[in-house]
Amino acid sequence: MSSEFIGYVLLSVGIAFDLFGCIGLVRLPDVYNRLQAATKCATLGTAMILLSVFFFTGFGAITIKALLCIWFILITSPTAAHAISRAAHRSGIKLWDKSVSDKYAEDREGAEDKA
Repeated sequence: MSSEFIGYVLLSVGIAFDLFGCIGLVRLPDVYNRLQAATKCATLGTAMILLSVFFFTGFGAITIKALLCIWFILITSPTAAHAISRAAHRSGIKLWDKSVSDKYAEDREGAEDKA
């Protein structure tokens, strides 16, 4: 199996993840679901696309930059999504009507009861 073929597979998977993330932004009902779709899909999709650079170009300066970008995205994207969702919850943005549970609110209520 050639490295170019692996590069094309990773590129295709990355594009598919990014596409599903875009569809999730349009189709999902509330900010929390949209944020989850955008974060998971964009993080994995972009990481796969950047990883495909390694298989297309081989090891070199471009690959090191791509790997550093992957590391940066894997660290910052989930952290930013957590901060945005926590800020949205604290500012009173309601969950979708059909959401089953709100664990963060339950945890906050439990902490207030103990205090």
